[in-house]
Amino acid sequence: VEIGKAMGARVIAAASSAEKLAVAKAAGADELINYSETSLKDEIKRLTDGQGADVIYDPVGGDLFDQAIRAIAWNGRLLVVGFASGRIPELPVNLALLKGAAVVGVFWGSFAQRQPQDNAANFQQLFGWFAEGKLKPLVSQLYPLGNAAQAINDLGQRKAVGKVVVQVR
Repeated sequence: VEIGKAMGARVIAAASSAEKLAVAKAAGADELINYSETSLKDEIKRLTDGQGADVIYDPVGGDLFDQAIRAIAWNGRLLVVGFASGRIPELPVNLALLKGAAVVGVFWGSFAQRQPQDNAANFQQLFGWFAEGKLKPLVSQLYPLGNAAQAINDLGQRKAVGKVVVQVR
């Protein structure tokens, strides 16, 4: 949400609970969608006057990916970040064709390794926004190193609302 706002976007945040949506709103989201109560696709279309979203960041995958690709705008981009739902979706490529849309895999580890200069430039931008107060990362849970397995389990069960930090010392 904060990165989208720093880039000048109108941000529509989607989450599975009122608690997570409240965090998104506090971070600056302009619109909110609770996809456990309503159709993600229908709400995106409604909030964009039927045009769809220009960029969708999808860390969930599964059924929500299926809805997201159907809610993308002409010439939009769907950023595939992960599969927290557990199901890796299959893309009917005619949807990308009909919308002139791009589906882009975002795998930071490989990006950082293969494009170190671009990665460094991205971090400079992020640290600049942080210094300007545009980014205020939410650390919602701290775990001692001995509870690292619990931290990973909580992430896997989608219990995290912000960043989960494992303290080494």
